[in-house]
Amino acid sequence: MNPAPPPARRGRLPLALRRRPVPWERQRPTWREARPAVIAQALKRAQARPSGNWYVVGASHALRGDRPLARTVAGQEVVVWRGADGRPHAGPGVCPHLGAPLGQSPVRCGTLVCRWHGLALDGGPRAGWEPLPVHDDGVLLWVRLDEAGGEEPLDAPVVPRRPDRARALAAVHVGTGTCEPEDVVANRLDPWHGAWYHPYSFVELTVVAAPDGAGDADADRFTVDVSFKVAGRIVVPVRAVFTAPGPRTVVMHITEGEGAGSVVETHATPLGPDERGRPRTAVIEAVVAASDRPGFAVARRAAPLLRPLMRTASARLWRDDLAYAERRWRLRSTGRFPG
Repeated sequence: MNPAPPPARRGRLPLALRRRPVPWERQRPTWREARPAVIAQALKRAQARPSGNWYVVGASHALRGDRPLARTVAGQEVVVWRGADGRPHAGPGVCPHLGAPLGQSPVRCGTLVCRWHGLALDGGPRAGWEPLPVHDDGVLLWVRLDEAGGEEPLDAPVVPRRPDRARALAAVHVGTGTCEPEDVVANRLDPWHGAWYHPYSFVELTVVAAPDGAGDADADRFTVDVSFKVAGRIVVPVRAVFTAPGPRTVVMHITEGEGAGSVVETHATPLGPDERGRPRTAVIEAVVAASDRPGFAVARRAAPLLRPLMRTASARLWRDDLAYAERRWRLRSTGRFPG
């Protein structure tokens, strides 16, 4: 890994005032630094890391007590619901009796009841229906699909390090694109595009260290200094580190500046082909924000108001980044991708 320069000192206030905003077209080009081989090699190493066959299916808060969460993962219908004790259950989303969509069935007292003929499932095997391993980490829901993953199974998913839930504020955005998970991961392993492609959110972006392929998974990281735009010339400067702990996950940790310790997790879940045979992938992004400032406790109490704003910010970024990932897939699928 290339050595990073000493981190810039941050003031006591989280905000900074840009001296002379540089017009978009006059900012420093990053295309020479964003070497395709560096991104491709980081992607290859990420794809080689084990996932234990675990896939993210959605947000924990989206799973209510009275209805299930349904998703197609790697072409397999999956249904998840909460039992009477609040713990999640998961299994195939196709009723073994006559094929009803179990994702449309209600939950009564922790039991999933098929709408077609009343088959009641309490999470255990019944009538040919077999449960799937499921994990609720408090922010995201995961299911394990051994046949789809084809890896050595793990008892639990590899969950990235996060701030203490008691002092954090979390929001989850879900989007869908016509691409494969590797296209989403490749987008996240290209931090150089941030200030050019997302000028409404990022300015003064510098990749101060990139992996050289010689380190282990923990050392395989991109370190970035960047300022988040607030309004006009007001920005929040931070240092962020990007890692890929698994084949379908990229994590950004804020290591310095306002919100140090906060994370943004991007998970790419394959859904299966659409009606034209094109791959579909769900991007499930969790923003887990934390701060040592006293005022952040007020922000956490206002979570119901702030979460929609956080999801809107993520949706705006992913509107563009999914276009990036989708174009990458189109070029790859037609043999026109550079390199």
